[in-house]
Amino acid sequence: MNLSIGIVGLPNVGKSSLFQALTRKQVDTSNYPFATIDPNVGVVEVPDKRLTALAQTAQSARTVAAVVEFVDIAGLVSGAHKGEGLGNKFLQHIRETQSVAHVVRAFHKNDVMHVAGTISPERDIDIINTELLLKDLETAEHALARREREARSGNAEAKKAYEQLLLLKAELDAGKRPTEASFADVAKEFGLLSAKPMLYVINGKPEETKHITVLPSPHVFIDIKEELEMSALSWQEQEELGFHSQLPELIRAAYRLLGLITFFTAGEKEARAWTIIQQTNARAAGTAIHSDFEEKFIRAHIISYEDFISCGGWAGARNHGKLRVEGRDYIVKDGDVIEFKI
Repeated sequence: MNLSIGIVGLPNVGKSSLFQALTRKQVDTSNYPFATIDPNVGVVEVPDKRLTALAQTAQSARTVAAVVEFVDIAGLVSGAHKGEGLGNKFLQHIRETQSVAHVVRAFHKNDVMHVAGTISPERDIDIINTELLLKDLETAEHALARREREARSGNAEAKKAYEQLLLLKAELDAGKRPTEASFADVAKEFGLLSAKPMLYVINGKPEETKHITVLPSPHVFIDIKEELEMSALSWQEQEELGFHSQLPELIRAAYRLLGLITFFTAGEKEARAWTIIQQTNARAAGTAIHSDFEEKFIRAHIISYEDFISCGGWAGARNHGKLRVEGRDYIVKDGDVIEFKI
């Protein structure tokens, strides 16, 4: 599976600059609201030093990293749930992503206007979250109107769905973000915006972010302007200058947020990283490679990343008794190096 993250926030908070720093793709970062109308989409490799080490150990001809799709979405303003600004487009684009990176402005720059006139991270967070809640409340109210007659018909499933919508509406009325776990069926059917896993990206220099005392979790601090300036350099050049990018941490945080892990395949042809959900068994994990693997699964040969490196690859791990043969129900762990037998 590939991870899809929508970059959202108020206008002029650094969304498009973050997208550009991540993807090294030129986009419009003009200093006015709604510079981004249609979403820019970019695919980024997931940084993982383990993959490089595996490729060197296995003497692989090439490496293939896991990828993340970032979607730079138009800035939202108060009233977006009613269509203000580019609200309808904005909200639909969020609905199409798996998770949300909410960029929050902490930096002060007089020549970059703020739509509210002043810098207030707490207020900006509240504006975005309120708009998502209000749009979901509107969705729930429309759904309830349609489902009430079905529920009265005596159909058990329709009654259950109606009752869950009532619970959802109560949560939203109380200003609470529903969780996908609590409202899984409704969240999936209606693409609830406020239920999407959200990572807060606080944009500013350390001296600008240290004064923020109340922040929702999870969050990361990034100086997006510096990241964008340094993105013109290679990773090696950045390290030589003593710059340590926080962009890899953003991606790792998104993985943790969605409960994702990485397993590897490694051989002479290629070393490759694959993304799966935590607690996935070996049989299901194989579908990341090809859908046929689940039906044709026989067994999996597995070595931990650490053992693969220390033993010098498949042959060394086998000789040292570090290669395990696992069946279909084995729960794949982050860093497992796997050879599927089908």
